[in-house]
Amino acid sequence: MWTTGRLTHARFGWVMFGEYDDMRVLGALLLAAGLVANPNFTCAAEFTYSESTSQDIARRLDVPVFYTVPESAWLELPKTINTTDQLIEFRYPKYKDNAAHVGLRIVKTKRVGFSKRITQSGLIQTGDILLSFRPEWGGAGTYPNIQLGVSHAGMAYLAPNGIIRHMDNPMDVETLGRGDFTSEHYRTLKFMHVIRPRGLTEAQRKNLAAWAQQLASRTKQVYPTQVAFNKDYNNPKYRSGKSPEFVKTFGQAALGQSTSSGQPLDLFCSEFAWSLLALRSCDPGDGSVFQSSRIPSCIKPAMTPMRATGSFITSRSRFTKAGLADGPLLVVDALQLPNSERDALLDSVFIEDTSRAAKMSEGHRQVAKDMQPKFEPLKTYYKAVEKGGMSRIQAYFISRGFRRSMPDNYSPTSYLINTLLPSNNTSRTMDYVATIMFE
Repeated sequence: MWTTGRLTHARFGWVMFGEYDDMRVLGALLLAAGLVANPNFTCAAEFTYSESTSQDIARRLDVPVFYTVPESAWLELPKTINTTDQLIEFRYPKYKDNAAHVGLRIVKTKRVGFSKRITQSGLIQTGDILLSFRPEWGGAGTYPNIQLGVSHAGMAYLAPNGIIRHMDNPMDVETLGRGDFTSEHYRTLKFMHVIRPRGLTEAQRKNLAAWAQQLASRTKQVYPTQVAFNKDYNNPKYRSGKSPEFVKTFGQAALGQSTSSGQPLDLFCSEFAWSLLALRSCDPGDGSVFQSSRIPSCIKPAMTPMRATGSFITSRSRFTKAGLADGPLLVVDALQLPNSERDALLDSVFIEDTSRAAKMSEGHRQVAKDMQPKFEPLKTYYKAVEKGGMSRIQAYFISRGFRRSMPDNYSPTSYLINTLLPSNNTSRTMDYVATIMFE
C-alpha cells in the first residue's frame, strides 16, 4: 500500500514537514550518546511517499513509465525496517493516482558501509537476484526499452562473515572483483533492482550460500578454464523439453570435479544466476550425486525460461505466461489507459533517441543493432494484442514468428518481467523487493 509518514533520521541532512529545529536537538542528543559515530547503529524506518520526493526521483531517473513496476509486483515487506538508509516509495508522477500504483521502492544509500547496512535491513538476502539498472537507457530505442533498462544479473549470498556479498559471471576483476560491491561494475553502478525468488527455505538459502562461497573460494581455478563467459545472450544452454545437463556440469566445476565434456561451460550472467538458483536444493557438501551419470534429482529450475512472447494478455488466466519481449506491454497494460493514450505509450517503446543510445556500452549497442530486424513486427504485435477481438489473430501469427526465431531464455530482464504477472499466477516465482540508488 502507498503510505505517508515522516522522515526522522538526522543523518540525511534534510527533513520533511519543517522539523529542522527538532532534528537539530535530536542530532545533538545522538552525538552525545555516541550513536552517530557507531557504524552498527540502526533504527526503524519504512518506505514513505511524498509527492515532492517522487518528483525529485522522477527528474533523477528520467525514464518512461514502463521502466517502473506496478505495486502488484512488490514483495510484502515488514512495516518497519532496520536501517539508517532513506526508504522512498517513488510513484511515477504522471500516474500517481492510477490504481496500478506504478513506481519503485527506492533505497537511497551511500556506498561506504553499504554491505553491512543492507545485511542488517534484510532488504537483500541469500538467493536474491541483483539486476543492474540503467535509467539512462530509457527511450534509447527498442532493445533497451524491451530490456527495461536492465543490463546484468548477479546473485546475492550471505558470506561466512555474516555480510551480504554477490556472485557474478564474468568472474573477473571488473565484474565480480572481491564480491563486496567494490568491483568496477558495482562501483560505477548507480541503480540496482533487487528481485527475490519465492518460497526459498532456510535450508535452500544455506545451500545457495555454500555454492556461492565455493565458487568464490575457487574463482581462479574455475574461471575461465571450467566456467567461462557466454557473450551470446541469444544462445542459452537451456533447451525446452530437455534436462538441464549444463547445471550438473556447473555444479561439478564449482566442486572441483572433472566435467563430462572437459570443455569450459560458457554461461552469460543471468544464465549463471539461473544455474545457481537451480542448485538451491543440492547440498554442496554431498558432491557424490554430481559424479553419477545421471542429473541429480535436486536440480530444479527456480523460474521457467521464457518464450519470446507470452500468453497473459490474450487470455489472462492464472496459468498463462509472460514473454521476454512483454515487459513494457505488461506495465502499460496494468495502467488500463484509454486506447489513444495506451497506444501512444506503446509507440514510444519503438522510438530511438540517438543521444541516449550513445550512453549504452559498445556491446549493448551492437546487440541492439543485431536485434532490430527481429523487433520490427513487435510494434504491430503490441497494438494487436491490446486491441483484442479479431486483431488477436494477427497477434497470434506474429507471436508464433517470434517464438520460432528466438529460443526460450532467461535474460537478465526476465527476472523482473516475471514479477509483472499477477500474484496468483502459477508461473510467478519472483517478487520485486526494491531498487538501490547509490549516492
